[in-house]
Amino acid sequence: MRNQNAHLILGIDVGGSGVKGAVVDVRKGTLVTDRYRLKTPGPGDPKSVAQVVARIVRHFVWRGPVGCGMPGPIKHGRIPVLSNLDKAWIGVDVAEVYSKACGCRVTVINDADAAGLAEMRFGAGKKRDGVVVLTTFGTGIGTAVFVDKRLVPNTEFGQMEINGKPAEVRASARVRKARDLSWKAWGERVNTYLLALENVLWPDLIIVGGGVSRKASRFLPRITTKAEVIPAKFRNEAGIVGAALAAASRDKP
Repeated sequence: MRNQNAHLILGIDVGGSGVKGAVVDVRKGTLVTDRYRLKTPGPGDPKSVAQVVARIVRHFVWRGPVGCGMPGPIKHGRIPVLSNLDKAWIGVDVAEVYSKACGCRVTVINDADAAGLAEMRFGAGKKRDGVVVLTTFGTGIGTAVFVDKRLVPNTEFGQMEINGKPAEVRASARVRKARDLSWKAWGERVNTYLLALENVLWPDLIIVGGGVSRKASRFLPRITTKAEVIPAKFRNEAGIVGAALAAASRDKP
């Protein structure tokens, strides 16, 4: 598919377990193709992940701009620290690696920030002011923080310590599956994390994203924060939509 329309952008979400992409209409925040997903290659080094991203680009026969979310902070196009992919990514110019592999221009953004952009523009955070925090529960825990709709980039509150361990080691969706935790038991862990998050940020709204948002009714009743807590609208597609939005913003004058 050739990008004959500037409002159509390929969004790709690189995660610790899977890499998925779809073409997005950035005017509406909707996917105009089915998602295409491939397994994240082990150990997740730059060359192997770039090859998978390039396969997704080829799958859509894409020649236009691409937005790509990555599981780590993006500072001046590079990743200073990483927990869910190979450490060989640290210090690498991510956009350059992907652009060379794909043969088209790639814009990179932190994956949780991408999800947050989608939710604030078109989803659960639309028309919400004040401090809004999006948390994504997947292989790890990602966060995106907005103040009056403006993104505070590259927050990593999934790394804050809870009882001496990073929060994502205790409360990620991966941990729930690996330890075969009940929704009740896992919900209590999530509540402990969100209470700690509230204690430092005092958000007006917390949006819970990631694939587990489909099961929000099974654990959100366990949450006791003062802030309102609601499930994400885009669920596991938020990263794709937000990555496309990041690429679209780059094109604006």
